[in-house]
Amino acid sequence: MSESRTLVLEAARKYHLEQEGKAEFVPGVTEIWPSGAVLDADDRLALVEAALDLGIAAGERSRRFESRFARLLGRRKAHLTNSGSSANLLALTALTSPALGDRRLRPGDEVITVAAGFPTTVNPIVQNGLIPVFVDLDLTTYNTTADRVARAIGPRTRAIMIAHALGNPFEASEIARLAREHDLFLVEDNCDAVGTRYDGRLTGTFGDLSTVSFYPAHHLTTGEGGMVLTDRPHLARVVESLRDWGRDCWCEPGRSNTCLRRFQYRMGTLPYGYDHKYIFSHVGYNLKSTDLQAALGLSQLDKLDGFVAARRRNWQRLREGLDGVPHLLLPEPTPRSEPSWFGFAITVAPDAPFSRAALTDHLESHRIGTRRLFAGNLTRQPAYADRRYRVAGDLSNSDIVTEQTFWIGVYPGITEEMTDYMVATVKEFLRSRT
Repeated sequence: MSESRTLVLEAARKYHLEQEGKAEFVPGVTEIWPSGAVLDADDRLALVEAALDLGIAAGERSRRFESRFARLLGRRKAHLTNSGSSANLLALTALTSPALGDRRLRPGDEVITVAAGFPTTVNPIVQNGLIPVFVDLDLTTYNTTADRVARAIGPRTRAIMIAHALGNPFEASEIARLAREHDLFLVEDNCDAVGTRYDGRLTGTFGDLSTVSFYPAHHLTTGEGGMVLTDRPHLARVVESLRDWGRDCWCEPGRSNTCLRRFQYRMGTLPYGYDHKYIFSHVGYNLKSTDLQAALGLSQLDKLDGFVAARRRNWQRLREGLDGVPHLLLPEPTPRSEPSWFGFAITVAPDAPFSRAALTDHLESHRIGTRRLFAGNLTRQPAYADRRYRVAGDLSNSDIVTEQTFWIGVYPGITEEMTDYMVATVKEFLRSRT
């Protein structure tokens, strides 16, 4: 390492320590965010070092991050993207590829999904001309169940795409079995659940494809970013093509003729020998990330076990502190699971002598950040008012979530003192209203 590079990195570490100052928590003054990134000096140095290398496009760090993350989940292939939303779009769109032959999804085919959640699990279904089939969820785990999914399967159902809710897993083994029995694809949105286990197995390993988000709110961050993972090489190849403009070529950026046949292809009605770097087999996008983001991801990855442990501690402390309080429905882990929690969900009982708004206003006024369970019942959102979809069963619990549910934070930046203050503030409100 050159002397000047060493000096820059030493200065960056010194700068970080100067800025880091540990602020004292002042109840009611210090804001408690429901989510956020936890970044240390190593993260800052990783970004600075990548910047010194001008890592402005995807390169060696991106490939290393993909490889390490794939090994973490025990999956064969991983593709880094510019967001978790893009990861979901790529995963679902890959199932429409002509490369899948008769198994490809076509416009009008149905995909089962959950009505209450974040829209980017559902949007790729709509964007590909497919029909979402909405199912309801359980009010303790905030996930749907295998029984609900089974009842939703119809003659045009071709796939299932579901997210693990707030880090709590859905019944992944049972739903994966249903998918196999009915010859359906399963896309597992693991964006909120990195590190979660179900039946002793990491989530993100049950689906034909799975996705992850590295947005700052999530378990690991690259600032913006996401990942698509699969064990199926043919699906991985389609994902890569769709992410990289739709091109047929698989050369890494800056490389040529990896296949040793660059000018020997005949595809479509192009002339023989057309440059393979400019042959496009899919209608794709440019959804790649950069080495700057991958550098941060590699640094964050070293801290994942600690992050997951902190999330579990904070969730358990909230659960024990609020156990037995009146008028609130508290969350439960899915049976046979070890969640890596994203948030702590609370539902105000429909017959409570106060509203959700009154409780969340109280918390917000005490500097405790709250969030709704994302979009709530998506069929009630204006974006889907003129979209085709099917509802399987009723969505009564999704409506309760829309009207009565919110969540508070458990991310690693929250201390025990903050967690105890959140518990005390909820109890103070309940004493004043009951």
